[in-house]
Amino acid sequence: MSIKVEEAIEWIHSRLPFGSRPGLERVEALLERVGNPQRKVPTIHVAGTNGKGSTVTYLRCLLEEAGLTVGTFTSPYIEAFNERIAIDGKGINNEELIHYVEKYRPLVEEMDTEDVVSGITEFETLTAMAFDYFLDKQVDVAIIEVGLGGLMDSTNVVEPMLTAITTIGMDHTDILGETIEEIAFQKAGIIKEKIPVVTGNIQEEALAVINKQAKKMQAPIYHFNEDYGIDYLHFDKEWGEVFSFTGEAGKIEKLKTPLLGQHQTENAGVAVELFYIYCQLTGQPFQARTVRQGLLKAEWPARMEKISDEPMIVLDGAHNDHAVQRLADNLRKEFKGRSIHILFSSLSTKNVDQMIRLLKKVPNVQLYLTTFEYPKAVDLTKLEQYADKKTTIVSLWQFGLGEILEKMGSEDMLLVTGSLYFVSQVRELLLTVGGSNEEI
Repeated sequence: MSIKVEEAIEWIHSRLPFGSRPGLERVEALLERVGNPQRKVPTIHVAGTNGKGSTVTYLRCLLEEAGLTVGTFTSPYIEAFNERIAIDGKGINNEELIHYVEKYRPLVEEMDTEDVVSGITEFETLTAMAFDYFLDKQVDVAIIEVGLGGLMDSTNVVEPMLTAITTIGMDHTDILGETIEEIAFQKAGIIKEKIPVVTGNIQEEALAVINKQAKKMQAPIYHFNEDYGIDYLHFDKEWGEVFSFTGEAGKIEKLKTPLLGQHQTENAGVAVELFYIYCQLTGQPFQARTVRQGLLKAEWPARMEKISDEPMIVLDGAHNDHAVQRLADNLRKEFKGRSIHILFSSLSTKNVDQMIRLLKKVPNVQLYLTTFEYPKAVDLTKLEQYADKKTTIVSLWQFGLGEILEKMGSEDMLLVTGSLYFVSQVRELLLTVGGSNEEI
């Protein structure tokens, strides 16, 4: 008798306590047991501190617009667990997820009896399942988002046709290293011999490390603002950004992305360049119309996502100080004159102090700090030191949210930000209670 989907997901989550451990031995051993599907699926591998998720989304939309069937492996999920493994933007269905759990559970249990490969994690198991699923469904191409770092990430079992590194920032320093150069070295670990790599807007110190690795691997490298670039034009009043792209194929004027923030035009630029190189490698036609229409279809929940106009409510999973800096810049530029109420929570493993400092520097801001139900969520007692006239400590975010909405004026804005796990919990409540924008 088949298990229920809740039981299947519970089993996957049961692998979480084993934690992240460097090395690819376990995931390689699991993939070996199912015939190494990762070697049989055309793959594009995307790493970076921030911008991975939206770059994957843009690229998926471009490839779909060109008529291709596209698999994506991403994390974390925002609305449903199934979305982590998806084809053409639709998450794996419950029956299929159950099928792969029933296939993999005995294999994992067998591995647990062998010391060398025991304790395979949730992420490693999902990585193997994703490749298996994409092979079974015969996708034209799969876009694989790195989970953490690159070199030792379980997704680095791929044999890609193309790779990308979007940005480099200080994050996961306890695992990836305490300097930009050390972190860049880990990200550059996805570069494969003679396989093209596209880099985003990356600072000089980090880029030097990436360039060195690309040279060592004889991998052609395509640099932002050198081999391709974007001209940021303006904020789109309907929500989004307008920019022009310039590359080897020429210039494509006045492209629009529905995702807000100037950094999103940079992420879109990385995706367009990846799409161009993919077309060169496969003989697929590269057309401006495909780029224009594809970008317009991009949707990425909890990334400057507006879920209500009256009152204005925006969700953004700025989960590290690099992302919060970009967010603060966007708020200054595109929401001048508005009173901004920010409900913020984070994981304790992040640089919470720096993130709060950056948010407090935004003009006309009232900050509400809170915690949420998650194993690594920041402890409320650690936030009390930040209380002042501009900063309120909220013991239960649900009540805090209600109080903020009650006191907001017509020109005010509510921004929910910090950990994506936190933002997804708030998003679920707002969409459940609100039902529609008009009723929130």
